[in-house]
Amino acid sequence: MLDAFRAVRIGTKTGFYIHARGQAAVEAGVLHDGQAGHRHSLAPDFIDWQTRRSVADLGRADIVFVHNPETVGSGDRDLLRVELRATFEVFEGLVGSGLIGGYGVATCSGFTEDAFTIPELPALARQTGGPGHHLAAVQQPDSLVMAHPITRALDGRGPLVQARSAGFLAFGSAPLHGGELRDLVTPERVELIRPGAHPAKACLLAAGSCPSLDVLLVSASTREHWTPPCRNWTTR
Repeated sequence: MLDAFRAVRIGTKTGFYIHARGQAAVEAGVLHDGQAGHRHSLAPDFIDWQTRRSVADLGRADIVFVHNPETVGSGDRDLLRVELRATFEVFEGLVGSGLIGGYGVATCSGFTEDAFTIPELPALARQTGGPGHHLAAVQQPDSLVMAHPITRALDGRGPLVQARSAGFLAFGSAPLHGGELRDLVTPERVELIRPGAHPAKACLLAAGSCPSLDVLLVSASTREHWTPPCRNWTTR
């Protein structure tokens, strides 16, 4: 069982927090009262504190994503780069202490809204970790609704292609668009993707077929989600 556990790569995210965790952060002195209600922070002390708590809960973290950093700065790209560099510096320290294996950037709109680009990210990581930095992955939505990454990758361009060129792992999130796609996709679209397929499976196959994508993230909120026909789908 332990060998099987070690074969699984464990990832988590940092940046967002629920109200109770925000209050705990205030009590720990890593956020002040005015920040507790924001539900998102890239304050270095908070990133360090939240990541350490997550690792304590999980047992280990092979990769930690900073979650939607574009939330910070209200469109100020210079401020965002300063915040990202500070976050990467925290992560490099955690890697150096052996607490995490590496880190990445998970974004919903950072690439589509040009808050930052793939080439900018390793440049920031090199400022804190040198040429041997541990920035290792990016994550963005990838679905029939959020199809922009797919269409650009099919054309040989865009962040997924750039991530592959940079040596990053590319993760695709929300392939069922929060579960909505199963009911939104038309029978005609399903037949075009895979004749006779379950609608959800067709949506996963479409997202998982995106060029330059390495990992397609799926989840289940109940045990029933893993029963046939959902169980054992191969998406990538």
